[in-house]
Amino acid sequence: MTAAGLYLVSVVVLGLAAAALRLPPLVGFLTAGLVLSAAGAPRLEVVGSLADLGLALLLFKVGLRLRPWPLMRREVLGSALVSTTLLTVLGAAVVLAVAAVSGSVDAPGLPGLLLIGLALALSSVAVPVRLLEARDDTRAVYGRVVSGVLVLQVLGAVLLLTIARAPAPSPWAAALVVLWPGSRLLGAVLDRIDHREMRTLFGITTALVLGYALFEAAGVDGRLGALVTGALLARHPSARELAGALSTIEDVLIACLFVSIGLAASLSVASALLAAAMVAVLPLRSAVHTAVVRAGRMRRRTSVLSGLLLGPYSEMALVLVAVGIDLDLLDRAWAPGVALGVALSLTASAVVNRAPARLVRSLSEALPRRPRDDIHPADRPLDLTDVSAVVFGMGRVGRSTYTRLYEDGMTGVLGIDNDAAKVASLRRRGFNVLEADATDQEFWERLDAVHATTAVLAIHEPGANVNVLEWLNRSSFDGEVLAVARTDDEARALRRAGADTVLNIEDGLGSAVAQAVTTGRAPQGFDSAAASPEQAAAPEDRETGGSPRSRHPQRAPVGARPRPGHP
Repeated sequence: MTAAGLYLVSVVVLGLAAAALRLPPLVGFLTAGLVLSAAGAPRLEVVGSLADLGLALLLFKVGLRLRPWPLMRREVLGSALVSTTLLTVLGAAVVLAVAAVSGSVDAPGLPGLLLIGLALALSSVAVPVRLLEARDDTRAVYGRVVSGVLVLQVLGAVLLLTIARAPAPSPWAAALVVLWPGSRLLGAVLDRIDHREMRTLFGITTALVLGYALFEAAGVDGRLGALVTGALLARHPSARELAGALSTIEDVLIACLFVSIGLAASLSVASALLAAAMVAVLPLRSAVHTAVVRAGRMRRRTSVLSGLLLGPYSEMALVLVAVGIDLDLLDRAWAPGVALGVALSLTASAVVNRAPARLVRSLSEALPRRPRDDIHPADRPLDLTDVSAVVFGMGRVGRSTYTRLYEDGMTGVLGIDNDAAKVASLRRRGFNVLEADATDQEFWERLDAVHATTAVLAIHEPGANVNVLEWLNRSSFDGEVLAVARTDDEARALRRAGADTVLNIEDGLGSAVAQAVTTGRAPQGFDSAAASPEQAAAPEDRETGGSPRSRHPQRAPVGARPRPGHP
């Protein structure tokens, strides 16, 4: 069997084995790298190259969700600075202790000690980002804190790499600023891309050519280039779709990243001691992140979730250690131990964060409570007194729903959305809307105290409405649920979950188009741009009944488009 075939078989077999044991596939990928390294398999340089591209593509996706101004918030910037400083000291202490105990590896000098301490202070990017995407929590409060801390750490690390590398950045590096106005051209091109495969190719080219390769050619770290190019497109309306189009190729490249981490590890007395020490302090790392985020006036649950996600060591630790070796600041014996420790920490984090609800609840209860007014406004438990109707998701459909309910005379209507910019804009227009995460346990505990009679599920993200409905079913809410579906599968899932009324937008639009074809005009009141539930749903899709909550009179579906000012 060729070396490439051996690698592929190992990754597939061990990835399937991990899945069979209900472990994340990345555990199998890391194990494949460790096994191949221990077995003395020939090294394939292409795996390392693909791993670098995988990390760059991941940072590009992080950039697509990046908003610069949240990075300057105290809970993000302060958390990143304080936690990184504390963990750099902890990492340096671990290295000194291992050097003293092992006797087989020299303790680094002060510059090398600071470098390896910083390497061990950074948090993994791959695991938290992928977990946040899987939970659809990238815009939740803790998701924004975690993402902001990771971005600031990556920026610091790649700037350090740029300064430390030789030769110095090219004078042409200053010309990279043209990418800023050039992002408008990229956006214009993206506007004209309708096919998913072309969007995927566009994203890969932007991330790996205009980002990674162009920055490398200018003597600047390519990972920084991938992050920057993603950030330049972050405000484009299709940024989320572009990130989704990259998922398949990203999965392959991230698999190479985890395999390469395993390959870099090898077992010796010094590496085993260092890896064991790194794993032993993992709970302390999470505790430091939890305490620092908590000091930023965040709630207990937000602090614990952030600490768990930021616990594992960064993939970039290997890069920083390699730079230290090239600069003769570190002994080569430190590299395999760091790689082994990173691999074990990523494995532990993937297992712990797979289903963390019980652990998060236990750890949250162990933290002292603080008065509601002392909690950061963005994370403060919601006061939903006198709310009679809740609209989840304040996109186009949600805004139309909100407006129509007010026009029908309902009072106490509240919109819920986790997009801070959207919430701020709607508040300026007079909407009663709150920024909140509908998957937040404490949010639902607060919602239980409200005897709302109507809940409208109009969240755009696939699967999110089903998730919210499951939370409603577990709560004491006994009102009517109207849900908007965008696919037949989602509509069936919502009906099975007990929604009183399900409106299928796709079928509704199809019926409207058919009527327009046969009559020569659009249905009365139909507005293709608004695509509101009343206008978009076909009569046969407005199914009711079957839910134990159906004790309130049916309200008319909504259809009016929102207008500036309070509805």
